[in-house]
Amino acid sequence: MIYKPHDYQNYAREYIESHKISAVFLDCGLGKTSITLTALNNLLFDYFEAHKILVIAPLRVARNTWSAEIKKWDHLKDLQFSIVVGNEKERISALESKADIYVINRENIQWLIEKSKVKFDFDTVVIDELSSFKNHKSQRSKYFMKIRPKVRRVIGLTGTPLPNGLMDLFGEYKVLDMGERLGRFIGQYRNAYFKPDKTNGHIVYSYKPLEGAKESIYEKISDITISMKAVDHLKMPEIINSKYMVYLSEKEEKKYKALKKDLILFLPDGEITAANAASLSGKLSQMANGAVYADNEEVTEFHERKLDALEDIIEAANGNSVLVAYWYKHDLKRISERLRSKKIEFEKLDTDESITRWNKGDIPVALIHPASAGHGLNLQEGGSILVWFGITWSLELYQQTVARLWRQGQNNKTVSVIHILTKNTVDEKIMNALSEKDSSQASIIDAVKVNMKI
Repeated sequence: MIYKPHDYQNYAREYIESHKISAVFLDCGLGKTSITLTALNNLLFDYFEAHKILVIAPLRVARNTWSAEIKKWDHLKDLQFSIVVGNEKERISALESKADIYVINRENIQWLIEKSKVKFDFDTVVIDELSSFKNHKSQRSKYFMKIRPKVRRVIGLTGTPLPNGLMDLFGEYKVLDMGERLGRFIGQYRNAYFKPDKTNGHIVYSYKPLEGAKESIYEKISDITISMKAVDHLKMPEIINSKYMVYLSEKEEKKYKALKKDLILFLPDGEITAANAASLSGKLSQMANGAVYADNEEVTEFHERKLDALEDIIEAANGNSVLVAYWYKHDLKRISERLRSKKIEFEKLDTDESITRWNKGDIPVALIHPASAGHGLNLQEGGSILVWFGITWSLELYQQTVARLWRQGQNNKTVSVIHILTKNTVDEKIMNALSEKDSSQASIIDAVKVNMKI
């Protein structure tokens, strides 16, 4: 695919290329991976300022996202990459492979530095989700600091750097500049910019910023930091559509294809049948989402790929409110269970009270069904990130739901619409139909026929 960057993407790319240390804060869905890869490509092959690059990312992002972006764009075709995940033998093999970019999950930083016995000779490091280094006492931060002096260029990426306030910036910027701007020790940082807030005698439970601290801190880091919220490269509001692809295992894909081919799939929890192509598309859509209704109305769990992706997206939003559109009842149930298990506060938007709370910014994650997101429902004050957990064939419902955030009165410069899609499933057919503004019943049946090669 030919890369046609927006002005803000060119701006961010040039900033990365011109700074040895850069903190790039991009709103969720603005294409931070493609921007960074384009800059790295130029640094490798045009400017010869980078030779061996390490990307540190969340596990699922490391495993799938970076490689998918490299494969996606024509101008990145010369980049050689190696994914350093899996068991120790697989990780060692990946590190010993010849590549330009090595992508590792953040949980393995200690292993890489302390136990892998592979020479650390990376001259450029990208930290995807810089906010995950906010705890300066964490093992990943401590071990990274051991090799930080060896690295000539560091790029920190995140959506919002302040999930818990200004105190988080200390750990994040220490891994970038080794304490040059905010100090080498947390005590220095606290004394300079904060005062005790909640205390019990000599015990301090929390701190609050001194007057003018925010401005002073921002001034200290301004020479290496850009934020897309602070620049006017996009019209207000602009919609940014993106796809978050997830992938079935071989076993899962085999089951999916079996249903698609035979219209009948026998599972331990029940028998699933599809009488015709239209009904089949619904079954396939359910399977793509991760669970499916059996003939006895019981729900059979299939996979958790989309739940994992949703968890990653919420983490990447770093405190920004996220609106999640679901389609099936079992989607709602499974999403709710996952969020509860992760202690992520959420609420279903189905009452006037919940909508008011959302628009006040009191709901971090809101769950909504497209059928309830009708005309006149204003949600734009509560957030600018919409995630499609399950895609609907209904063009009208799709457009109505997107329009709840993408409308006049939106406080953010951009609205990010992220579609979680399962690769090689009916999800991709639905997205194509929506893109072509054709979600008719004929299109549904044709999509299934194409899939089945009928």
